[in-house]
Amino acid sequence: MNVMTDELDESGIAPGGPGGRKRKRRSRRPSEPSGDRGILSPSDWRKPGIRWGTRATHLVLLLLLIVLGLGPLLWLAKSAITPTQDTLRTPMALFPNGVDWANLSTAWSTVHIDVQFMNTIWVALGSWIMQIVVATTAGYALSVLRPKYGKVIYGLILGTLFVPSVVLLVPLYLTILNPPLLGQSLINTFWAVWLPAGASAFNVVLIKRFFDNLPREVFEAARTDGAGPFRLFWSIVLPMSKPILGVVSVFAIIAAWKDYLWPLLVLRDPAIQPLSVRLPTLQAAIQLDVYLAALAISTLIPIVLFLVFQGLFLRSAGLGGAVKG
Repeated sequence: MNVMTDELDESGIAPGGPGGRKRKRRSRRPSEPSGDRGILSPSDWRKPGIRWGTRATHLVLLLLLIVLGLGPLLWLAKSAITPTQDTLRTPMALFPNGVDWANLSTAWSTVHIDVQFMNTIWVALGSWIMQIVVATTAGYALSVLRPKYGKVIYGLILGTLFVPSVVLLVPLYLTILNPPLLGQSLINTFWAVWLPAGASAFNVVLIKRFFDNLPREVFEAARTDGAGPFRLFWSIVLPMSKPILGVVSVFAIIAAWKDYLWPLLVLRDPAIQPLSVRLPTLQAAIQLDVYLAALAISTLIPIVLFLVFQGLFLRSAGLGGAVKG
C-alpha cells in the first residue's frame, strides 16, 4: 500500500485533504475604497485631471448654494443697518456711507414692531402647542392604542390631505365667527388662529407613522409592569419621540410665523396682529431702511429656532431612557 504524502501549506492543511482547499487571502489594495463605490472609481480619482476637475465642480456648487441660500439673508442684514439712499443708489455696495444702527431701534420702538413681534411669538407659541397636543395624542391613539374603527378614522384623516386649504377657508371662517357651543365669536382673539392650527392632518400622519416604527416590546413590557395608557404615553412614547417632535415643532413654528392670509381675516385689530400681517401695512408709512430693519427682526426668531432644533434632525436620540420612570 502506497502512502501518498501531500505537501502541507503554511497553515498545516493539505491542499487536497478534507476541507484542505488552499486558502488564498486577497489583499485589498491601499487605494481601493472601503465604503460604497461612487460614480468615479479609484482609478479615476488617481488621474489629476479628473480629480481636480471634480473638486473644482464641488467648490463651484458649494459657492452657488451659499450665494442662493445665504445671499438674500445677508443682503437683508446689511440693508437693515444701511441708510435708505445707499440702498437705493448702490444696493450691492458694502456700507458706502457708513452704518446706521438707529434703524433697528427705530423699527423696534418708534414703529412699535416690538408689539407685533410679541404678537407673533404668542401666535407661534399657541399654534405649536395645539399642533403638538393634537398630533401626538391622535397619533398615539391610532398607532399604539389602535381602537376598533382606527383604520376608518385614519382613512378620513388621509382624505383631508387631498382637500385644498382654500376650499376650507369660508366654512372655517364661519365656524370661528359663530363657534358651536360657545355662543361668542372668536374673531380678534388668538384662539381664532390657535384652534384651526391644531387640526393639521399632515402632523397626525407624520407622528402616527413614526409611532408605528417604535418597538412594540417596550410597550408590552410597560403594560406588564402596570403602566396605563396615560403613563405609557407620557413616560414611554414621548421620550422615544424626540426627533419627530423636533421636526413637527420646526414646521409648526415656521408655518405660524409666516402665515398671512388667515391671521389677516380673523385678527382685524392692529394691536394683536402679527408681523406677517402688520409689516405689509406699514410699508407705505415708514422709510425703506426702517422697513428693512423690521423685516430683519422678523426673520431672526425662525433662524434661531431652526439652528436650535437642527440637532434633532441629525441625532437619532430618544430611545435611551424609554423604560425609565
